[in-house]
Amino acid sequence: MRHAVIMAGGSGMRLWPLSRAQRPKQLLDVIADADGGGAHSLLAEAFTRLQAVLPTEQIWVCTAARYGDLVRAALPELGADRLVLEPVARDTANAVGLAAALVADVDPDAELAVVSSDHVIRPVERFADALRTAYDVLAVRPSALVTLGVTPTSPATGFGYVQKGAPIEVPGAAEAASFREKPDRATAEQYLASGEYVWNSGMFVWRAQTVLDALADHLPESAAGLAAIVAAPAGPERDAVLAEVFPTLPKISVDYAVLEPAATQPGRVAVVDLDVDWLDVGSWPALAHTLETDAAGNAVRGLTVLLDSSGNVVLSDDPAHLVALVGVRDSVVVHTADVTMMCPVGDAERVKELLAAVTEGAGERFA
Repeated sequence: MRHAVIMAGGSGMRLWPLSRAQRPKQLLDVIADADGGGAHSLLAEAFTRLQAVLPTEQIWVCTAARYGDLVRAALPELGADRLVLEPVARDTANAVGLAAALVADVDPDAELAVVSSDHVIRPVERFADALRTAYDVLAVRPSALVTLGVTPTSPATGFGYVQKGAPIEVPGAAEAASFREKPDRATAEQYLASGEYVWNSGMFVWRAQTVLDALADHLPESAAGLAAIVAAPAGPERDAVLAEVFPTLPKISVDYAVLEPAATQPGRVAVVDLDVDWLDVGSWPALAHTLETDAAGNAVRGLTVLLDSSGNVVLSDDPAHLVALVGVRDSVVVHTADVTMMCPVGDAERVKELLAAVTEGAGERFA
């Protein structure tokens, strides 16, 4: 049976101060509704996107334990036993492995898609088609690891890339020849010109047991720990084993632990074209694409007045507080009830660094 898990454990530190340790970016209502009457969260959008492909009962969410109640409130349709809670963060290999182990415990033959909670993907129909294609690959290559590769529209240096090899039996799918780290500008331009490379979306499809077997091969300590967790009966006993074992697992990403080693095995990793408008909402300039933009290129939300200002990202979540700018160019200005943050757009990637300084200088209450 086909299943999918939404990975929703990140804290979104680069969207501070709107995103906080206790309310991360995937749970914030930052995506405008199609009718213009309100907004919804990235997590809600990811859930709805999967409902175009799968029955609701086959959709899972993996998140940090501290976000469990917030996720349930945000997704009332989510099945009571479809929430996977990580007691601590141990990177994506263990998060994906935990989800795969729990899904396989319910459905040993499960085909599992792993998707992100912080992407805006349009149109949904193309995403749905690509995901179905990825599942179809498993029908002809049951042990394959399938990654979704976004058709690049620019020589982006902020994404990893996947090099496509020869086409395989399923239209729209190819061998994954190699994985490449984030390139410099010249290399990215070469990738784009060649037509051989796609952006690594961080979304995958595989049989749940296949990824568990791959962890056993390449990360045996994690595989053993995950096996111990699911060996315990579901309920308080399993929760106790999870709390004891999971924090001891080695921290490593699923790309390093599973995909890159598997890519050295001919025919093991496939890539499916995802030809969509894709936005990885990981920074303020990226989030700006989801906001209303005025004639001067200011992306705004909330009570704002801008005079002789352009190229700014301005957001206030306090309906009683006005943010007013004059003569401001290319800046990020964010106001919340207890923090006002401003920086040049070019320094937006340093917000995570700023948060560390704030935590050290002003205390955890602002984190």
